[in-house]
Amino acid sequence: MSTENNAPVVNNFIRSIIDEDLATGRRSSVVTRFPPEPNGFAHIGHAKAICINFGLAEDYQGQCNLRMDDTNPEKESDEFVEAFKQDISWLGFKWNGEVRFASDYFDRLYDYAVELIQAGKAYVDDLSAEEMRQYRGSLTEPGKNSPYRDRTPEENLDLFTRMRNGEFPDGSKTLRLKIDMASPNINLRDPAIYRIRRVHHHRTGDKWCIYPMYDYTHCISDAIEGITHSLCSLEFEDHRPLYDWVLDNISIEHHPQQIEFSRLELLYALTSKRKLQALVNDGVVTGWDDPRMPTIAGMRRRGYSPAGIKLFAQRIGVSKSENIIDMAILEGAVRETLENDSPRVMAVVNPIKVTLTNYDAAVTASRSAPFHPHHPEFGERDVPIAREIWIERDDFAETPPPKWQRLTAGGEVRLRYSYVIKCDEVVRDAAGEIVELKCSIDHDTLGKNPEGRKVKGVIHWVSAEHAIQADVRWYDRLFTESRPDAVRGEDGEYVDFRQFLNPESLKLVPAYVEASVLQAAPETRFQFERLGYFVTDRYEHQPGVKAVFNRTVGLKDSWK
Repeated sequence: MSTENNAPVVNNFIRSIIDEDLATGRRSSVVTRFPPEPNGFAHIGHAKAICINFGLAEDYQGQCNLRMDDTNPEKESDEFVEAFKQDISWLGFKWNGEVRFASDYFDRLYDYAVELIQAGKAYVDDLSAEEMRQYRGSLTEPGKNSPYRDRTPEENLDLFTRMRNGEFPDGSKTLRLKIDMASPNINLRDPAIYRIRRVHHHRTGDKWCIYPMYDYTHCISDAIEGITHSLCSLEFEDHRPLYDWVLDNISIEHHPQQIEFSRLELLYALTSKRKLQALVNDGVVTGWDDPRMPTIAGMRRRGYSPAGIKLFAQRIGVSKSENIIDMAILEGAVRETLENDSPRVMAVVNPIKVTLTNYDAAVTASRSAPFHPHHPEFGERDVPIAREIWIERDDFAETPPPKWQRLTAGGEVRLRYSYVIKCDEVVRDAAGEIVELKCSIDHDTLGKNPEGRKVKGVIHWVSAEHAIQADVRWYDRLFTESRPDAVRGEDGEYVDFRQFLNPESLKLVPAYVEASVLQAAPETRFQFERLGYFVTDRYEHQPGVKAVFNRTVGLKDSWK
């Protein structure tokens, strides 16, 4: 698949199939599609599928359609449609033509159902959902025929027409394919392809009171659109015989090839839209785009880059084997892309005041510093100094541990881009808490090493007079358990995944940041030196007025 880092194309079994199809003339072009159900926001699993489908189409100079599988109107909405469109565009992909919808084909799907009825290959069934389950059999026992299976085509067509006209209650009848109730593949045991459901549809309104099922709709939609390679996740492998059966038994010329690959399971995250919806509904997160969510919108707001997500998709690869990936792989890919593209600034998130006792405005000088050590085109900014500065409380130790290279009482350290300072006095409040450090500047160390001694430590800092106050949202993983929805209790039942929510997944941290960031636009990424990567919030950061940052990822993997 395509990436933005000019990495070599990695071959996989799907590419091998496509290469052979093109070489043998079985296919003359590549047309893929990404067909989500618009009942939630796209998550990291969707991101993998997006990169595969759109990436292959790009690499083979083909086309990729965006089609919404909107056959389940209770849970679908235009909000989710727009979210998918935004996410795919943000990742840098373009779909072929207009967005397509399964509902665009409802009339044709109905006509093909009529064709199947007339050919004696579909029938209207009166069994209830529970009765159908009983008749279906099991993995070890064959099913048995419905007592309504032998209705004549004329009877079935009459009943199906009346189903469409709204003459029967919801759930009272279904249209089923007549295949084989003894098939070892349960998906071929006369699957239902239409059900009665009086629900308002987000696009067709109240035109229909019967809706087609996914397995029936999907293959026909692919064929109508001229899809060559219908790529889907591995749970649909057992559905492929049904995909092919439907297309082989209707008068449609084109027949796509379904190819399955393993779905992504990301540790310390969930990829079930039902469970993600529960987190939203329960107020555990602020919405689908909460930066702790594994949704594309959430990762975008967290500060992940499109390049980072694409690099991740490339690294995890495409295969049929189980695809369980540690969160550290995703964070590593994001970190790698941010390293090259993010301007550097200094920020202090756990401040302690330092008073520079020999500061002299006429003598003590400020310096400029580059925004990036390897990108002079990023420019420079002034790093002003004043009598009072802020440093990280963690950068001072009154009783330092072994190999300590930061500030200590009586010790020296260099301020990044500035002077060497020495801690001369520790000031405490009435409770004994350290509230201030009084330090002296070695004015002969600006831009050069001190004479006669080595000072190894370098710490970041900001001027109390010049820095701005910013709200920093310090995000961490949402769950403490690597597979939160796969833990069983003593009774053998699955434990509610909400029991493993990380109470430290969000901390609100007031910070002091270099003033150069205040005018930054929303969604501007920075590296806060020695702290990690941060992004100005997509919605709440107000340039020139209010600085709001989200922590994207640390400078290295520190999760335990």
